[in-house]
Amino acid sequence: MSVEEQFQESAEKVKKLAKQPTDDELKEIYGLYKQATVGDINTERPGMLDFKGKAKWDSWESKKGMSKEDAMKAYIAKAEELIASYGLE
Repeated sequence: MSVEEQFQESAEKVKKLAKQPTDDELKEIYGLYKQATVGDINTERPGMLDFKGKAKWDSWESKKGMSKEDAMKAYIAKAEELIASYGLE
C-alpha cells in the first residue's frame, strides 16, 4: 500500500474515533492533514476574535517547509497513536 493510500485510510479512520481527542491532538492532526493535502500555508492568519481559526492556522503554519510525503507519514503515525488511545466506533 502506498503512503498516499495509507494516508487516505488513516484520514477516514480518524473520523471514526470512539472519543474526541484533546484540542492539542486535534490541532496537530489538522496541521499535518493540511500540510499533506495543500502544502505550505497559503492564507492570512484569521482575525483576533477567531480563536479556533487562529489555533488551526498556527498549527498548519508550524508545519511550513515539511514535504507532503513527510506530512503524510507523520499524519499516519499520529492517527495510529490516536486510534490506539481512543479506539474506533
